[in-house]
Amino acid sequence: MQFYTESLTQYKRLQTREVKIGNLLIGAGHPIRVQTMTTTDTMDTMATVEQCIRCIEAGAEMVRITAPSKKEAENLQAIKDELHKRGYTTPLVADIHFTPNAAEIAARIIEKVRVNPGNYVDKKKFEQIEYTDAEYAEEIERIRERFTPLVLICKEHGTAMRIGTNHGSLSDRIMSRYGDTAIGMVESAMEFLRIARAEDYHNIVLSMKSSNPLVMVQAYRLLIQHMMDEFSECYPLHLGVTEAGDGEDGRIKSAIGIGTLLQDGIGDTIRVSLTEDPEFEIPVCMDLVKELPSRSDLTENAASEENIKLPYSPFEYKKRSTNNIFNIGFKHVPVVVADFMQQGAMEATDLETIGYTYNVATDKWNITDAAADFIYTGSKTISFNLPGTLNIMCDHATWLSQKNNEKYFPLYQGIAFLSATERSSLLNFIAVDVNADNTQLLHGIQADSTAVLCVYATASNAMQSVRSFISSLMEQNIVCPVIISVESMHPTVDEQLIHFSIGAGAVFLDGMGDGIWLMNDPSKMLDQQVSGRTYLPAKNNHQFLNNTSFSILQAVRTRISKTEYISCPSCGRTLFDLQETTAKIRNVTNHLKGLKIAIMGCIVNGPGEMADADFGYVGSGPGKITLYRGKEVVKRNINSEVAVDELINLLKENEVWIDPVI
Repeated sequence: MQFYTESLTQYKRLQTREVKIGNLLIGAGHPIRVQTMTTTDTMDTMATVEQCIRCIEAGAEMVRITAPSKKEAENLQAIKDELHKRGYTTPLVADIHFTPNAAEIAARIIEKVRVNPGNYVDKKKFEQIEYTDAEYAEEIERIRERFTPLVLICKEHGTAMRIGTNHGSLSDRIMSRYGDTAIGMVESAMEFLRIARAEDYHNIVLSMKSSNPLVMVQAYRLLIQHMMDEFSECYPLHLGVTEAGDGEDGRIKSAIGIGTLLQDGIGDTIRVSLTEDPEFEIPVCMDLVKELPSRSDLTENAASEENIKLPYSPFEYKKRSTNNIFNIGFKHVPVVVADFMQQGAMEATDLETIGYTYNVATDKWNITDAAADFIYTGSKTISFNLPGTLNIMCDHATWLSQKNNEKYFPLYQGIAFLSATERSSLLNFIAVDVNADNTQLLHGIQADSTAVLCVYATASNAMQSVRSFISSLMEQNIVCPVIISVESMHPTVDEQLIHFSIGAGAVFLDGMGDGIWLMNDPSKMLDQQVSGRTYLPAKNNHQFLNNTSFSILQAVRTRISKTEYISCPSCGRTLFDLQETTAKIRNVTNHLKGLKIAIMGCIVNGPGEMADADFGYVGSGPGKITLYRGKEVVKRNINSEVAVDELINLLKENEVWIDPVI
């Protein structure tokens, strides 16, 4: 096996152990299973049963239910019995935090328990403690004593277990030795896995969740490598980006994290954590799985995987070094290209959809933080004056008639660049199909300081193809900047978001990409709503593509253009209406740039899970909210009716508030 996957160039499932969860088999080449989690109060048996049924009928193959205490764990029996009475035998999963006693009860009742190694034994106090090796070994022994009873119960009852690490809730012990890192996440799970293996218990699934897709992907890759090095085998993996949020942003973050791994054959079961009703998570999961190439679509790669050497580390982020060409590459943030190829005659008002608004009275352009850098016009020219930060990419033939206009730059089709007698002295775009033979082109541009490659893939394993192509550039020391070009022909918003996020976002996670260019054909999109799915109105298409481009760059942390919300998906522990509150907070803060605001339903998903946030809004009791600055409590037990106003006051006190422009 190379590094962390069975194949770096072809889609091939990672071989994992087979695990039985009730009547469901996962791992070992079985289909990728989709699951979700209820948001009802676990003590409300009928409400939980009804929500489980809605999720199952939407396609969930497992349903997770929170069990924060012994009474909820005991009530899982009533929920299971009622579901069986109605003919539903879908496996149930108990979600456990802090309460080993609840886990031990649940393990005797339902098919699977999920434990968080960061808080199963430890109570997080955010203390930095220097452990000697002997003291650390004593801590491990303490964990063994407390965790082994659950292992033995699961083994006796045939109950499966997920050891689910969360980036934001690593124990003080792990944080003290490894820090807030992907390797710390891995070691947190490995400690518990070693204890289970010592008892010859193997009915185990593992997960490495983070609200940051980059950390999440690196942690799963490291976990696989460590399991293979230590055990020479890999346990099934449950994939998810925790606290992804809602709407388009939640789908984009989830697709980048989950989709990146799925495309490399990693993952045996998935859950998309959205701040929405749980049944709406299932279609997104299914769309992610549908993006995978089938074996019949693939051709065997002649190159031996054994000889492949990655010119970058897949376990840490480092941006690829490139030339500084105009405003692309080097230390510039990635550029965004807005595709206007199918647009008819353009007017200044058309640019409003990509972040530019012309003010007639002042004769000036207003430019947003999410304003595109280039527009592709194909064979068309523009008859009005463009804003200073916007430039035009056009076909080479069109550029020849505009070459004295400093706003225009040519696009060549592959090898045609080498035979062109006239080129821009500043910037030349070259469209490159990475699945074609580009040997001659690459040789010809090796020393060119004006070439920017717009790369796309025609193969079904597009992400791997683009990544392999850029890796070959690195091996040959070709430092041309690269714009990642992705076209989607899917008819729905969700499917397009997922296709774009995987095709572009996955490559950016490995430090590759100096720009993004998304395109589609709005004439092939549907304009009605079918079976609860959202369809894209063609009139908003440019805005949709532009927003998606900036959201992808924000999710991979390469270009920050707006406020980011780290919002949990709600569960039976939630102490307020999470969807309504998230919408309210988003409505009053979405004009701020670069802030990360966490909105957490309870203390379980509070100071730990929002580790990456600047400010936090956390349920601390019925109708009560606690506000955080980073991990520090600044206002405790505020009445929820005034908590959003208090959050705004907190932002003002920290001088990060800006009044919105009316």
